[in-house]
Amino acid sequence: MKIITWNVNGIRAALRKNALGWAFAQNPDALCLQEVKAKPEQLDGEHRSVLNLPYVWNPAERAGYSGVTTFYKNQPDEILTGMGDPKFDVEGRIIQTRWGNLWLLNIYFPSGSRGHERVGYKLEFYAALLEVCNALHKKGETLILTGDFNTAHQPIDLRYPKENRKTSGFLPEEREWVQKYLDHGFADAFRRLYPEKVQYTWWTTRLNARERGIGWRLDYFLVSEALMPRVRDVVVHDRVTGSDHCPVELVLE
Repeated sequence: MKIITWNVNGIRAALRKNALGWAFAQNPDALCLQEVKAKPEQLDGEHRSVLNLPYVWNPAERAGYSGVTTFYKNQPDEILTGMGDPKFDVEGRIIQTRWGNLWLLNIYFPSGSRGHERVGYKLEFYAALLEVCNALHKKGETLILTGDFNTAHQPIDLRYPKENRKTSGFLPEEREWVQKYLDHGFADAFRRLYPEKVQYTWWTTRLNARERGIGWRLDYFLVSEALMPRVRDVVVHDRVTGSDHCPVELVLE
């Protein structure tokens, strides 16, 4: 089973760059996109023709903002958009799909870069989602959380950790929430397989940061510990362009 996650920073822009052709050519069982910034009816016929898998779309109410889309090869047994809290669901940040007792959560976590209020909102989102995950784990379900977490968990996950200690995305309170997920039955699949590997998934578009290797690892696969023995690989496709993020691939047995 192959799952790809990618923050495309605008699906219409990605389609104009022919970026999504790469993703569909990988023949994924599921493709999770974040920050699509559009509704499907806003795509023209030529662009929709590239989307060659069935999909579920959860756009934000605000035009041109946020939004997630999950493409899938096999019809899920259950599909949920959002997590039942209007405070968060208006921003179109999560799609939950279930096959048997396996849940795939495609998530675009809020950014805290627009000020203290948004940092608080981001932390509240982390807390609310963890409650959803804890409830599913108690029912014996297995989970895959994927998407743009908007947080680098450890110093190894960004080029300049000391210089960014007071920057949203690497604040202690944000990093603590990522750790809470790991303390509540999840494994960071990439870091579990590659404890010392330095690889990034996001680069600012300024100052040739990507070419200079100045990045952050913000895009994750957190999997239930019970699922970790089935994980064969996590591949960071950092040479694939088309967004300020790169795609990340999870391979399951």
